[in-house]
Amino acid sequence: MSQSVFSVRITRRSTPSRSFFDTMRLCLLSYIVCLMAPVCLSQLQGCPGPKGERGFPGLPGVNGRPGSPGLSGIPGLKGDKGYSGLPGEPGRPGCSGICLQDIVASSCPDLKALEKSVVELELTINYDFVRRVGQKYFVSNKQRDSFSEAVKFCSQQGLELALPQNEEENNMITQFFGDVYKMAWIGVNNKKAEGNFGADMKNRLLSFTKWGAGQPDRSILDTGCTMLLENGVWSVTHECFLNGFIICQI
Repeated sequence: MSQSVFSVRITRRSTPSRSFFDTMRLCLLSYIVCLMAPVCLSQLQGCPGPKGERGFPGLPGVNGRPGSPGLSGIPGLKGDKGYSGLPGEPGRPGCSGICLQDIVASSCPDLKALEKSVVELELTINYDFVRRVGQKYFVSNKQRDSFSEAVKFCSQQGLELALPQNEEENNMITQFFGDVYKMAWIGVNNKKAEGNFGADMKNRLLSFTKWGAGQPDRSILDTGCTMLLENGVWSVTHECFLNGFIICQI
């Protein structure tokens, strides 16, 4: 009897109670909380500390890409006049004294040609339209009038009415034509009796002609004026009052 009671008591003591497990669980949780407390507290944001001292400058960064070109600026003000340059080198020797004694009757060919070129250039600057073929200039103010007025105008300028001497000159005259009017008077003699339209205004035989089909017109018995048309051909008409371009030659 006493042995059985004793054994029962031992059995009850060896079995832990529920309060014991609760106590152990509480101790374990407290231990975990104590371990986590420093970590949690370190993550909390504290009050700002005092401003630290200025650090050393950093290294320069990498250069960026070039930007797009900017707009052109406004032109600047005109600068002051510069200093005069150094004197140039001496020119080449001129013609001999024989040429300089009498320029008009000079035997120096270069001087004669230069003088002629200067005179021609002085004449050409007075006109609105100028074309050069070889040594000849064709000039015009792009005025239109009758044949007689064309001859009169060129004569008053000390010139002659244009008269082509070759194919190149003939084609050059057509460049004077506008978009509507495409006819110019040329200096063929207007008197049929004086060479049958085969001479110029000074009765010199023509060295070049470009008559169109059926030209010169044989039905014209007395006076006929020659015109140069758009396609470059020549044509004689008795209607000398027509308005054609006035082109003179130098």
